Amino acid sequence: MFILYLKALHLIFAVAWFAALFYLPRLFVYHAEAEDSISIERFKTMERRLHLGILMPSSLLTLVFGLWITSLTWDVLISSLWYWLKLLCILLLFAYQGMCSRFRREFAEDRNTRSAKFFRWFNEVPLVFLIAIIFLAVLKPML
Repeated sequence: MFILYLKALHLIFAVAWFAALFYLPRLFVYHAEAEDSISIERFKTMERRLHLGILMPSSLLTLVFGLWITSLTWDVLISSLWYWLKLLCILLLFAYQGMCSRFRREFAEDRNTRSAKFFRWFNEVPLVFLIAIIFLAVLKPML
């Protein structure tokens, strides 16, 4: 029964993490389009708060609960290819988050050189990971 609580907490924080991963790049789109100083400063504040207040804590808590679940079910997961593919997706998702952090710093320092169009495409990446992770975790395919 305890593992079900861990899974619930893992999913709750994963949802919050993905919400932040979907919203932060969307803020980058609007920030890249902004021309007046009031809007630019507002986007800097929104991006910082989203990054530090939601993205970082939710990603870390997702990781903590995921590792906890893994430690309790390691004997089954070690030989499950779906788990290793899911883990690869998660590692790539953390790399994506690192890119978001870098882009946020560039915006904060007024050094962004990327277009709103770039960020529109960049904003679609987490959806690909979400689809892959959900299908792997739910279907547990025997690849």
